[in-house]
Amino acid sequence: MIIDNEDYLAHYGIIRRSGRYPWGSGDIDNARNITFLDAVADLKSKGMSEVEIARGFGLSTTELRAGKSVAKNQQKQAQIAMAQRLKDKGTSTSAIAKRMGLPESTTRELLKPGAQDKADALTSTANMLKKEVAEKGLLDVGSGVENHLGVTRTHLDTAISVLKTDGYELHPVTTPQLGTVHDTRLKVLCLPGTTQKEVFLNKDKIQQIGSVSSDWGRSFDVIKPPIEMSPNKIGIRYGNEGGNQADGVIYVRPGVDSVSLGGSSYAQVRVAVGKDHYLKGMAMYKDDLPDGVDLLFNTNKSDTGNKLDAMKKNETEDPDNRFGAVIKRQILDKPGKPDAKITSVMNIVNEEGDWGEWSKNLSPQMLSKQSPTLAKTQLDMTFERRQKEYEDILALTNSTVRKKLLEDFAASTDSASVQLKAAALPHQGIHVILPVASMPATQVYAPNYLDGERVVLIRYPHGGTFEIPELRVNNNHREANRLLPGAKDAIGIHPSVAQKLSGADFDGDFVLVIRNNQNRIQTAPTLEGLKNFDPIAAYPKYDGMKIMSNTQTEMGKISNLITDMSLKGAPHSEIVRAVKHSMVVIDAEKHELNFKLSYNDNNIKDLKRKYQSNPEGGQGASTLISRAKARQDVPHRKPRSMQKGGPIDKATGEKVYEETGKISYKTGLPRTQRSTKLAEAKDAFTLVSSPSGTPMERLYADHSNKLKAMANQARLVSVNTPPSKYSASAKKVYETEVASLNSKLTLALKNRPIERQAQLIANANVRLKREYNPNMTQKQRKKIEYQELENARIRTGAKSKAIVITPEEWDAIQAGAISDSKLTQILAKADMDQVRKLATPHDAKLMTSTMTNRANAMLASGYTRAEVAAHLGVSLTTLDTSTVGSEVE
Repeated sequence: MIIDNEDYLAHYGIIRRSGRYPWGSGDIDNARNITFLDAVADLKSKGMSEVEIARGFGLSTTELRAGKSVAKNQQKQAQIAMAQRLKDKGTSTSAIAKRMGLPESTTRELLKPGAQDKADALTSTANMLKKEVAEKGLLDVGSGVENHLGVTRTHLDTAISVLKTDGYELHPVTTPQLGTVHDTRLKVLCLPGTTQKEVFLNKDKIQQIGSVSSDWGRSFDVIKPPIEMSPNKIGIRYGNEGGNQADGVIYVRPGVDSVSLGGSSYAQVRVAVGKDHYLKGMAMYKDDLPDGVDLLFNTNKSDTGNKLDAMKKNETEDPDNRFGAVIKRQILDKPGKPDAKITSVMNIVNEEGDWGEWSKNLSPQMLSKQSPTLAKTQLDMTFERRQKEYEDILALTNSTVRKKLLEDFAASTDSASVQLKAAALPHQGIHVILPVASMPATQVYAPNYLDGERVVLIRYPHGGTFEIPELRVNNNHREANRLLPGAKDAIGIHPSVAQKLSGADFDGDFVLVIRNNQNRIQTAPTLEGLKNFDPIAAYPKYDGMKIMSNTQTEMGKISNLITDMSLKGAPHSEIVRAVKHSMVVIDAEKHELNFKLSYNDNNIKDLKRKYQSNPEGGQGASTLISRAKARQDVPHRKPRSMQKGGPIDKATGEKVYEETGKISYKTGLPRTQRSTKLAEAKDAFTLVSSPSGTPMERLYADHSNKLKAMANQARLVSVNTPPSKYSASAKKVYETEVASLNSKLTLALKNRPIERQAQLIANANVRLKREYNPNMTQKQRKKIEYQELENARIRTGAKSKAIVITPEEWDAIQAGAISDSKLTQILAKADMDQVRKLATPHDAKLMTSTMTNRANAMLASGYTRAEVAAHLGVSLTTLDTSTVGSEVE
């Protein structure tokens, strides 16, 4: 049919797109628009689809629709103009209708006040875009912008198409999404002749439609320039004066507003001292400070005669980041007010209560150094919990919700198959450590645990069981109660205990505290070779020595070596060498240690050759535990398109990608993206040490494979889940609820362009700071990325607030009042925990026999009823009616 109409399609004349047939801005002969619309209508009446018509015109369907919109708009403008001219001449409405060949009702609409404004809306939008692009050069017109403009997406796309026909460029661009491994996708409208490469190289100059402040809203900053404290109010307790027993602690005089911790008993802080220095450490109140001193800083350094030498120098000259850390909050006179003044020198990084919120799962680096029996128990619990979650999702009645939750579940299970974290042990938690000099070395002040019970402290990373102290809880200790009354997530220990914890400091170091009344966690005496080993004294710097700047990388290398050696049964004499070097590495940057000499003295090269050699002759992580998250670069890719079969393999449920073929503008080479070895491995056993791996590796490989299979199964079910049914009658019945849901979705979508702007601003600032400090460590870069993104979100007003669906709105959804596509959009922005509760059948069986058996086993092992209920995802009432065990303390 296209061939039969080829001559017709080529010569009817359409509004200007390219070539000999101009389409344009309203001054075109209206007959051309009529001809175009008639041609489309005629072809459609002859059975041609929209896709076929567009192909015949050499257009995309989007361009065809835009062309029709422009033509109709200009046709209507011409009709309004003619009707108004005739009206001005005194012609009656009925005569005008007869002359124009229109129904009288249509003619009255054309003559209504405001009709021309409505007809001009598209032209006005196009002119606005032209003005914005002329002023700003690069304009974000991506998803969500239409909500800010108050127009539909189709209307905006049509206006963009008008500009494209006048030579304006529309380029897709991606920018790294800070805080994730993903990209933020943008559509950028720019001046004629602008190339995609130019847009890519100037991403920081992409702006939003509408007026913006010249400083990107910097007046809304929350984190303000810190108050600078005078050194005269600060005392220093040096190493030989006892400062080494509390290295990193800042004692604070109680009752002084200028050094207040704002309601916390302890906090990890930064304090600006003068213009060029600052204090970094854990602040805690102490009521016997020397006269004239409001802060007493403890350090293991020696007195040089200048107290500033004991402090840190500013990380950079950047006033927004002088501490090199993300500041959580400051003490303000009017919290939440943009004009609030700072009242305290304390810039808080973490405060009382923060550590208790951190993840409590068991890492493979820790659990793999314990017994296989314990590892299997905790991994099995992890798998069973996911299995229960999967079964709960399958029981949901709404197919669209079920599909969404299955997709999310598959993604999180994929991640779990790589992270390899195991379920927590009874009553374990993260606690920051603080010194109590009079506390016996065999005891610990731990208000979250019972007096007299035994607990173990585990610091990440650690070399082995010989770096795990076991202590008895003493919550009646007088000094500890005075320093840390009822501490929420801190423990008090004797300073010597910190040394067993692989040389921990008291400047914010934290440990995993685990109840050990039943001896689940293995411990061992400190290895002889590590007793009294002082890395600072053993490996001081020399003049001209290059200071380590990649602690995280070097620590990762030596930690992997220790893990591989432990799994392969290395003797203690060799473990000592590796652990000594790890103690040097972890403090090399902070204390300027000669880590290269330590590498040679401990013959680390020989250990790597012995325990990390591979068949190809290279060296590196050699066991599944150490290789799982090792970096693996893969060709830049995207989920496989629907035209090629879709992103999910319909037979296996596996994710399928296709290479993009993109070229790096910087190097000219094909782009790659980061992944990990275990994420890319279909079978985890391919990463175990040869020939078949150690017993512990086999446990983890089997666990990873089971999780991968579960994720694939969830995807397979998801892709075959039919959409929910839509009911027009239900939409009328639930008109109020539908309107409310639409309003909530519109509000949520408005955040998208602002979030993109925040990402762009943050990326630009991060790049500038990296250029200023090219030797920035990965750890420093991550901190700055987080800090800049949070600041940019504050400055632009970007907020991420989940949609909360009411029970009445859920009834509307269940009745089919919301279309599948709209519901999918809502769920993408919704509080899915709340949605899950709404979607869960009230008569569902919550405790299977498997769950009951697991619950009884956990209760017998020492888990509390609350911990068991949380692990199984049931209420305490349901747990109590389904179990025969009792809580064991």
